[in-house]
Amino acid sequence: MKILLLLIAAYGIVFGAQTKSYECTKVFESRKNELLLELEKIDEQKQSLDALKRATEDLLKKKEAMVQGKGSAVDQKLAEIKSREESTKKMVDENKKVLEEMKQLKSDKVSQTFAKMKPGAAAAIFADMKTADVAEIMGTLNSKVVGQILAKMDPKKGSEITAALRALPPEKKK
Repeated sequence: MKILLLLIAAYGIVFGAQTKSYECTKVFESRKNELLLELEKIDEQKQSLDALKRATEDLLKKKEAMVQGKGSAVDQKLAEIKSREESTKKMVDENKKVLEEMKQLKSDKVSQTFAKMKPGAAAAIFADMKTADVAEIMGTLNSKVVGQILAKMDPKKGSEITAALRALPPEKKK
């Protein structure tokens, strides 16, 4: 009977171990399947993330190219504006020169007219003009002619004109 008991006990141990072994294997297989599903999900998410990363990089490259294109267009417009500005400055300078020449010609004609007039007639005309204008005209005349005209003028007006003549810059005097 002891043997029978021993056999039953041994059978119980072996059978119990197989049951526990079988249950552990089942649990490990179940957990393995869960982990495989999680791995698949992680892999899908990784692929989605990679695709999103590539799309974002492509978009960034396109935006950079667009910005560079616009930057070069802005640089081109800036160069064009600078060119036009220089051209405009040249035209303004040329116009100033032409205007100065016209003023000089006008002044020369006026000066020639007064130089040809008799001193008394010129003095009478100058008496009714502004002192600054008279000084500007007389600054272009020969000093001998200026002296003759001043001699024929009212002394007060003559002294005002003389003071204005002294105040003229050297380039306006002949």
